[in-house]
Amino acid sequence: MKLAFLFAGQGSQKAGMGKDFYENRPEFAKILDAVNLDFDIKDLMFNGPEEQLSQTRYTQPCMAAFAAGVTAMLTKEGITPDYVAGLSLGEYSALHAAGVFDAKTLVELVAFRGKAMEEAAKGIECKMSAVMGMESEALLEICEKACTQTGKYVTVSNFNCTGQYVICGEEEAVAVAEVLVKEAGAKRSMPLKVSGPFHTKFMQPAGAALEQKFKEISFGEMKIPVIFNTLADELPADKAIEELLVQQVQSSIYMEDTIKLLAAKGVDTIVEIGPGKVLSGFIKRTAPEMTSYAVEDMVSLEATLDALKGNY
Repeated sequence: MKLAFLFAGQGSQKAGMGKDFYENRPEFAKILDAVNLDFDIKDLMFNGPEEQLSQTRYTQPCMAAFAAGVTAMLTKEGITPDYVAGLSLGEYSALHAAGVFDAKTLVELVAFRGKAMEEAAKGIECKMSAVMGMESEALLEICEKACTQTGKYVTVSNFNCTGQYVICGEEEAVAVAEVLVKEAGAKRSMPLKVSGPFHTKFMQPAGAALEQKFKEISFGEMKIPVIFNTLADELPADKAIEELLVQQVQSSIYMEDTIKLLAAKGVDTIVEIGPGKVLSGFIKRTAPEMTSYAVEDMVSLEATLDALKGNY
């Protein structure tokens, strides 16, 4: 067996996340108890309200704390991956799992990132839409056409999985692109709830803020290979992790190609870490030969451990 951990991104959060882990697993509780932010992270994770939990500045540290806690539980059980990767925000949790920074640094860093992204999004009338049933090249051409027609900006922000991509940008340009994709034969397009034009050029201020923040942080050695969002590949010799993270917040991300690369490297089993099963869905569409498990509560944790234990 070759195993990878995939860490979920923003959008998977839900009230109640981690509550049963906290009550049953001391290693998970230890991670949450050590968090010291300007809000009660346990109360928000366990009780909501959903509206607050879905705000970027709150979502990101809650998701990171959950991921660090699950990583701690799996590590204690002797489950260690051959590769790690994450969707957007989840890439930071992948770096934590790889030993690049500790749980405290992870949570504080993504809390900073969430605030920086919220700040960068202020005043921009944006929209995000998932497009199903189109080739990526055709969708990129449509985005260019919509930009030309409107004088506004839209791009493919997320290449999630085979046949499912996300366009994002200024509202007028996205609306035109939605019409064009239907005319071009897309199965459907579906507006997504989003609080900012993430993974587009409008996040450049957030990238600049992160670049300064990284100067305060000590990045440790990567003990497990990380597949990076913007490259769908491992870290090149001529790049620094910080550089890729600055690029990531303001550039398209390539989860489809990340999954394909993991498959090419012989990974046959995925553990998705984060509430929900979004990434497991991506895997089913992109590399159906892979087996995936999603760890989101005590029931799914026990099922995953039962399935994996015999291989360790």
